[in-house]
Amino acid sequence: MRSRLAALTLSLYLTFIVLGCSKPPASNAPESTEPAAPPKSQAKTEPVKPVVVPAGTMITVRLGESVGSKISEPGQSFSATVASPVEVEGKTVIPSGVSASGTVVDAKPLGRFKGGAVLQLKLTSINVNGSDRPVETSSLVRSAKGKGKRTAVMAGGGAGVGALIGGLAGGGKGAAIGALAGGGAGTAGAAFTGNKDIVLPAESALTFKLEQPLEVR
Repeated sequence: MRSRLAALTLSLYLTFIVLGCSKPPASNAPESTEPAAPPKSQAKTEPVKPVVVPAGTMITVRLGESVGSKISEPGQSFSATVASPVEVEGKTVIPSGVSASGTVVDAKPLGRFKGGAVLQLKLTSINVNGSDRPVETSSLVRSAKGKGKRTAVMAGGGAGVGALIGGLAGGGKGAAIGALAGGGAGTAGAAFTGNKDIVLPAESALTFKLEQPLEVR
């Protein structure tokens, strides 16, 4: 009797095991009959409009090295830093102290150009917000005709032609060597005496006129 009961119990136990294994696994999450919600739209941000520095703006830089009619060559680059902040509508867009660079357009020592010396410079780039931006400016020209007078002019036309500050060859840094004011012909100059090649020492301040607008982002 006991053996039958044990056999019956074992049979029922095995039956439950088989039935349990044959059932499909239950889903953890109930199925939803509702349609999926659309993704949230991201907020649109308007691009920042660039500030335009207009043509005709005067940019003053301070030389990082000496340049001259005898010590420089055409095509040679020179380093500089912006000496005065550039503002547009009362807001500073180019702060003072940022780096800039330029090119020696022409350099002729005394005796190679009808007895006179010539130095012509142009500003070519300014670092704006960490990026070097090309600029197009008028040329700054210094000339000396032998034993006669020295002149300093800025070519390119316009009434405002900027200023040139620095020291003559043999002079101290910061000594004034010329101040330029606008004229009807677009050039003006100050006379100097002597018979030396033109030298603009490091720390000389030069002012260039922007000929093309510059976008600042």
